[in-house]
Amino acid sequence: SAGAYHVVGRMPNGSLVAWGANTNGQCYIPEPNSRFVSVSAGGFHNLGLKSDGSIVAWGRNDYSQSSVPLPNSGFIAVAAGFLHSLGLRSDGSIAAWGNNDYGQCNVPFPNTDFIAVSASRYHSLGLKSDGSIVAWGRNDYGQCSVPTPNSGFVAIAAGDLHSIALKNDGSIVAWGFNGNGQCNVPAPNSGFIAIASSWWHSLALKSDGGIVAWGDNSDGGCTVPSPNIGFAAISTGWHYSLGLKSDGSIAAWGRSDMFQCNVPPPNSDFTAVSMGGAHVLGLKSDGSITAFGRDNYYGQCSVPPPNTDFTAVAAGFEHSLGLKSGGSIIAWGNNVYGQCTVPSPNSGFTAVAAGSYHSLGLRSNGSVAAWGNNMYGQCTVPSPNSGFAAVAAGTYHSLGLKTDGSVVAWGNNVYGQCTVPSPNSGFVGVAAGACHSLGLKTDGSVVAWGWNAGGQCNVPQPNRGFVTVAAGYTHSMGIKSDGSVVGWGDNNYGQCSAPAPNANFAAVDTEGFTAVGIKLDDALSFASVAQAERYPNNSTVAIAGSAVSAIFSNSFYIQSYDRVSGIRVLKPSPKFSEGSIVYLVGTVKTDSNSERYIDPSMVVQISTGRQVQPWGLSNKWIGGADAVDSGTGWGQLGVDGGLGLNNIGLLVKTTGKAKPIDSTSFTLYDGSPVKLKCVVPVGVSVPSNGAYVSVVGVSSCELVGGKVQSLLRVRRQSDIVLLKSP
Repeated sequence: SAGAYHVVGRMPNGSLVAWGANTNGQCYIPEPNSRFVSVSAGGFHNLGLKSDGSIVAWGRNDYSQSSVPLPNSGFIAVAAGFLHSLGLRSDGSIAAWGNNDYGQCNVPFPNTDFIAVSASRYHSLGLKSDGSIVAWGRNDYGQCSVPTPNSGFVAIAAGDLHSIALKNDGSIVAWGFNGNGQCNVPAPNSGFIAIASSWWHSLALKSDGGIVAWGDNSDGGCTVPSPNIGFAAISTGWHYSLGLKSDGSIAAWGRSDMFQCNVPPPNSDFTAVSMGGAHVLGLKSDGSITAFGRDNYYGQCSVPPPNTDFTAVAAGFEHSLGLKSGGSIIAWGNNVYGQCTVPSPNSGFTAVAAGSYHSLGLRSNGSVAAWGNNMYGQCTVPSPNSGFAAVAAGTYHSLGLKTDGSVVAWGNNVYGQCTVPSPNSGFVGVAAGACHSLGLKTDGSVVAWGWNAGGQCNVPQPNRGFVTVAAGYTHSMGIKSDGSVVGWGDNNYGQCSAPAPNANFAAVDTEGFTAVGIKLDDALSFASVAQAERYPNNSTVAIAGSAVSAIFSNSFYIQSYDRVSGIRVLKPSPKFSEGSIVYLVGTVKTDSNSERYIDPSMVVQISTGRQVQPWGLSNKWIGGADAVDSGTGWGQLGVDGGLGLNNIGLLVKTTGKAKPIDSTSFTLYDGSPVKLKCVVPVGVSVPSNGAYVSVVGVSSCELVGGKVQSLLRVRRQSDIVLLKSP
């Protein structure tokens, strides 16, 4: 069913799908989204008929058009007009509610024996069981004056200022305003089986599955796409049209400034999303990019071939960026300021960010490249241009997160969006809005600064548990560790109201007054790393917002920034770096050495971030005691005789005297009774016998003689620092 600028479709399982303009929440289907038997989309509200005869109404309600009158039962059909609603009851009576400026809710007497209803902007139609039509409401163009003979009708459709009706002989009768030819039914006027009408054009479905359209075609609403065959149902909105094919697919044509003609394709397999001025970039798990939106004037939705091997995306106001796995950046769209001209050498990039008219690229050496509009100095990276771990681009300002957890900001600062609040430390993520900035702290709290006209800097309580943030024009958003989305600031367009159920979100982005998110399967439940460790073997788990602490040839480790828990993930050669924030879905298992791990089915980088800092421990504390669920007995076993909190899976640092075991391992003595075994990757040299060293690595374990022993997994040569020669 086509509304003014939105569409609602019913799936075979009785659920509804909506897309297009969402200014009044008309695309947020109320829960439970099930047992719908029909739906009608109005101007900015919807009516859904349930199998039990009740009506669910949502969206705009300023004239009570979404307030269904009591008793809400016994309905068999619905019709949503511009600002009013109609419901047909099983006893043949019509209930009408909402705006009544032209009497469109005053059903004429006798209110009985109706079998169909149709509602337009300011008038209503009712079809009687005897084949006659009753019309009421606005009639200045004769749209309520049914032509004679008023008999033999089988279907009705109310346009803006005109009406059409289908006769039992397959012909169509049209009356009312005809300024755009919407009442001139094309010849031959026969063989029709269904009709639809809206604004200034009309549609009719032929018995052979073809569609005939007439009236205003200024936006292409009457230009039926080829092949014009195989249609089973039709609907019209303001200046656009829809046709349902017999194979269940939808064809849409005409005006699409609110995405109402962008029928969602299989909405799956996305791993990252970025929102531009009027377009969206979605990264698929196969490395391709899907681009869509209401504006492709500059080609910002036309991904250059080959559309493969992308690892990250960023959408600017009218341009797009894609990062390739080899470290190069592809840019396309508006280039009037050079925002698509990537500076040489176009290599070694690990992250990208797009502002309105400028672009940022983070290199593997920690430097930032900036290009495009530099009116406010947003492309002038402050010295020293090094040590960066993440970047974010706003309208006219830029943010860079340093590896030490501080934030650097440059560009337009008229609202203080570049004045980072003290203490400028402990940050793990950043986001830049139009004129405000957000920073995510290691404790999961959000700091906001800059323009606050819409309350976009007033982070709601409790300000904790956030794993990622996104900044729009006058609103802000964050995902919590439980997968829910929190939005704050201006919500006039519903941009802060995440659709129900508000759960299992893995990524979110926002621009202007719109937000977009990626969801995981609703059957999954999000867990923290600590919770995941306590799941039984072969349990499926989703973890959001964890930091990558170590990468090895066949696996990597993630941990929470508060250093409560860490866990190994079996995935060789991931396409992200240490410090990256990831979400993953996988199966919890236990290896032969009693270390818990996750076998992932999906791992996606949410953002880059700063390096995880190791936890300083002496040898006797490494490994720790058991961390198991007292009820189920599942969890991470501690080491034999272990003390304190379990730290297996966490990045730690210790010191002591080294004694080589072989070319890939050595023992570390620190004066305690524990002799800590350290293993190194291929190519890393073990320290000399008797050398006093500090060592960074992941706390792990191995099973020796039936006992769990502590083990330290060194990542690279720089993790071993000589403090004193032997």
